[in-house]
Amino acid sequence: MSNTLRIAKSVSLFVAILFGLALHGGRAEAAKKEIAIVAGGCFWCVESDFESVPGVIEVISGFTGGKVRNPTYRLVSRGNTGHYEAVKIIYDPSRISYAKIMKLFFRSIDPTDAGGQFCDRGSTYRTAVFYRSRAQKAAALKARAEAQRVLHRKIVTMILPARKFYAAGRRHQDYYKGTRKVLTRFGVRRQSAAYKAYRKACGRDARVRQLWGAQAPFAGTH
Repeated sequence: MSNTLRIAKSVSLFVAILFGLALHGGRAEAAKKEIAIVAGGCFWCVESDFESVPGVIEVISGFTGGKVRNPTYRLVSRGNTGHYEAVKIIYDPSRISYAKIMKLFFRSIDPTDAGGQFCDRGSTYRTAVFYRSRAQKAAALKARAEAQRVLHRKIVTMILPARKFYAAGRRHQDYYKGTRKVLTRFGVRRQSAAYKAYRKACGRDARVRQLWGAQAPFAGTH
């Protein structure tokens, strides 16, 4: 065998090994990511809450559960598309379980309110869990039953099969920490300041504390 052929074979083997390692690493990385989809009223608030949770990789604000393709924020806000404001929570299951996410979710909302959430009224702001497997459905039902036992009140949060999730526009992602100046009912403010003012005025944390007390995981952290 010539030296040239030996070198070529060695290079091919080396490339194959690198490709195999990269493929294995990519699969391992993909295996660490799972998805939970929930609707808890204003998606800015749910995104803000869950991006602070250890084990959560990313939270995407968007819409799901409706009948219109590629819905826009303005269209959904009119309330006739059937969509919920929702978030897609991408998480590492080796660090946080779906069951834990469900427990946190129910304690971050008012699951007794069928007409919206806090100051946001209408079908767009209803609460729901959109399960992606039988295991997720079982965990969501268990978390809902536990919430009912704790609150001693009827829980109206729906447990529904997942449908197509549409990410909201860029300006709605990470709104709670944005630096762009926006015109609000509070005047011209940076997004982050406008978000804090909105959240306080909407009474989200006050109502969650009233319902859940010391069990509320996010109230008072904003």
